[in-house]
Amino acid sequence: MRFFAKFSELDSALIPKGVKRCSFQCFLVWIGILHIPLMVGVVATLMCWGLALNVTYLNNNFPFGLWIAADLGVIALGAGAFFTGFLRYIVKIDELKNIVNFAVVVGVICYAAAQGILGVDIGQPLRGWFIFWHANVHSMLTEVAFCITCYFMVLCIEYFPLILENRRIYKFGFPHGVAHHLHETMPTIAAIGVFLSFFHQGSLGGVPGVLYGRPFAFREGFLVWPWTFFLFILSAIACGPCFTILITWITEKFARKRLVKRNVIDILAKISGRMLALYLILKTIDTLYWVKVAGDVGSPFRSFYANQPYGYWVLVMELGILGVIPAIILLSTKARQNENLLILACLLNCAGIFMNRWIMTVQTLAVPVMSFDKFISYHPNWVEYASTLLWLWLGAIFISLTYRYLPIFPQEKELNPY
Repeated sequence: MRFFAKFSELDSALIPKGVKRCSFQCFLVWIGILHIPLMVGVVATLMCWGLALNVTYLNNNFPFGLWIAADLGVIALGAGAFFTGFLRYIVKIDELKNIVNFAVVVGVICYAAAQGILGVDIGQPLRGWFIFWHANVHSMLTEVAFCITCYFMVLCIEYFPLILENRRIYKFGFPHGVAHHLHETMPTIAAIGVFLSFFHQGSLGGVPGVLYGRPFAFREGFLVWPWTFFLFILSAIACGPCFTILITWITEKFARKRLVKRNVIDILAKISGRMLALYLILKTIDTLYWVKVAGDVGSPFRSFYANQPYGYWVLVMELGILGVIPAIILLSTKARQNENLLILACLLNCAGIFMNRWIMTVQTLAVPVMSFDKFISYHPNWVEYASTLLWLWLGAIFISLTYRYLPIFPQEKELNPY
């Protein structure tokens, strides 16, 4: 008990001044609960590394499955970090200083998850460095690998000042000075992050867009970039802020207190709504043009949706229910003021991005391209789900530790005086 009491005292000393947290015992119980599903994910990951990918439902027809779709999805959700940083430091929307720190935290989790999922998918993570040392300069994936890795480093640099601002560290002169200078250079760091994110978000869409042997995904474009390059960028910056809002709301519910003022959330939601509306307009134009071009080369529109579970409902769900509905809510001032509608819009928007990435990877591979090809469906098994959700539980632990010990919400003291 004396040993536990010392840890409890240390815990109290690390909590930021002027804020209230749950007891150390409750916090340990919460972290312990998160470790239960986390261990299931660890077992699934070790099975993939130890017994190879034949423990999954991936095969020669579907080398891309849940892992790649989830990878593209979490990278898009992580766009909230670079876009919020862009709005705060480049566009100079001062109110966003109250949420940009948490956007960075969410971004770190998303990009760590993306790299972790790829570490499972490649089967031999110890050879992951091959893509850097033996780079295929003609592949978009090479540029994606370099940009994602470099941007993750940028996110870690942006997160580092938060660690230095812990009350036990910040009182020392050197960490205080380093944090101060890093904050001064943050506009430059944010600009580098925007540059890196712009290209890898787009190139992830460019990969399916250049597959001329897959008419379902192939698109024409501008110079070397297919239209999917630009659509992926726009969809990411449309959903990224919504994911930041959603995770902020979940954190507030668990903390049982308001952490960010409503006007800050409203700014992000309004901008996200405008970006989503622009994306839907361009996506609709792209879809109509794609239908015409594909039909001219002998691939009628109905052939892409002739097999279940990928019927016409997929298109209606992606653009209508998961696109138009959240856009209407986010564009309406009155609807945004309703917390339930706002969170519904954020959920639909984030679900829409995952559905789009699934369509552009898994459905692209499922649609037959030769007259003798048969339609083959793919469904992930528990190993794929568990190893993917592993990063959800790790992210929850990371947010819990960050929220408990670091000053990531500048408005928390003002909103919760005690």
